[in-house]
Amino acid sequence: MNSNLTNIFKGDKVIWMIFFFLCIISVIEVYSASSRLTYGVDAYWTPILKHIGILFMGVLSMLVVLNVKCKYFKLVTPVLLPFAFITLIWALVGGENKNDASRWVSMMGISFQPSEIAKGAIILATAQILSAMQTAKGADSKAIKYILIVLAFIVIPIMVENLSTAVLIVVTVILMMFIGRVPMRQLGKLLGVLAIMGVLAVSSILIVGKRDNTVKNSDKQNLTEEVKKEKKENSIEKILHRADTWKGRIYDFFDNEYIPPEKFDLDENAQVGHANIAIASSKGIGKGPGNSTERDFLTHAVSDFIYAIIVEEMGLIGAIVVAALYIMLLFRAGRIASRCENAFPAFLIMGLAIMLVMQALMNMLVAVGLAPVTGQPLPLVSKGGSSSVINCIFIGVMLSISRSAKKNDAIPSANHGYMQIME
Repeated sequence: MNSNLTNIFKGDKVIWMIFFFLCIISVIEVYSASSRLTYGVDAYWTPILKHIGILFMGVLSMLVVLNVKCKYFKLVTPVLLPFAFITLIWALVGGENKNDASRWVSMMGISFQPSEIAKGAIILATAQILSAMQTAKGADSKAIKYILIVLAFIVIPIMVENLSTAVLIVVTVILMMFIGRVPMRQLGKLLGVLAIMGVLAVSSILIVGKRDNTVKNSDKQNLTEEVKKEKKENSIEKILHRADTWKGRIYDFFDNEYIPPEKFDLDENAQVGHANIAIASSKGIGKGPGNSTERDFLTHAVSDFIYAIIVEEMGLIGAIVVAALYIMLLFRAGRIASRCENAFPAFLIMGLAIMLVMQALMNMLVAVGLAPVTGQPLPLVSKGGSSSVINCIFIGVMLSISRSAKKNDAIPSANHGYMQIME
């Protein structure tokens, strides 16, 4: 029996345990937070059964991937990158529009977000470039040029509809280049250019966005359908048609005006308001699983704001446990990377871990009001479709790498360079 389980659950046992606990938390909290999805219907179990089915598909995909040797992942990159780029353009031109954003495409009856596939593609490409161009003194000076070319083809189509995902990818790649010992002078110049571009981007959002920054929260008005239609007819503003949403989130986050609870407009800022109520009503100890009240009011309780429901029901202990699981995943990935004999698997596992942990961090900061609303789900916990399956595949890749890593603490040759950062 133990032998059969060992044959199934291959790879690092710590990663398996982290994955197992996140899935258990996901099932419990998604079931609790699905009340809005069951209003007016008798199929109360449908949302959670669907979610469990998606997780089951993810686990099956993960089991397949973890049995693939790491060297074969390189063969996927030349196929995955063009596919990601084509589907991203497809999503922009003729994708499905949800929540005023065109992020989904349908293929053979399956709907998915191309940006989720693009995450894996860019991490694979970056890991390959860094590993192929490693020298005894670090990455070759030309490596950053190739990485940025690939990054531009992926990030530019994403940022039009999903700015937070574009930022997530850029930050992940920069951290991978730092681990891959890209010359600090080049990274410094890159960060300077990105800072200038960030200022220009924010300025463009504030200019193009139709929201009046002189109006307080209680007096803000939504754009009429006529204004929205007129806006989309403008070629420049069509590209930045989500500028209104971004501008509103920026002003909401940086608006330090104190608003008494009785005057807070829950119709205008429902997500942030109910998330804050959920966290405050936990009183630190939580209400217990299934006892959330704000799940009935949060429109994205099962996805973007599920961490607020976790805090409401599980209190500070539950919040800390969930955050600790992601931190453990990052440190475990670093430990496995330090045992890899080759640079490619080390960069790949660190890139995937950084991506998952950074996304989790963004979600948790938004839920507790420390960052503007981004729409990023909590990896492996939030209710999802293609994103949940793809995140399971990412875990499968990490498990595959852990299988080939050394079982001792011996440090590979310095010729790979990356070990001096990992130590």
